Amino acid sequence: MYLKQIRCMTFYSCFDGEGQIIARCQTPQEIEVLKRMGRPIAEVRAMKNEEAVVCSLTGTPAEFNEDY
Repeated sequence: MYLKQIRCMTFYSCFDGEGQIIARCQTPQEIEVLKRMGRPIAEVRAMKNEEAVVCSLTGTPAEFNEDY
C-alpha cells in the first residue's frame, strides 16, 4: 500500500485597521516584507485548514498580493 505524505502549511490573512483583508501570506517573512513596504497590517490571523486548502488548490496566496 502506497501512502502519500501530505505536507500541511499554515497560511495567514492580513487585515487593516478597519477589518478588511488586504493580503494572504504563506510565511511570517512575507508579512514582514509587506509591513516594510508600508502596508497597514493591523491584524494577522492563521487561516483555518479548509481556507488554506482553497489557497493551495487555486494558486499561491502571494498571487493575492499585487504589490510584489
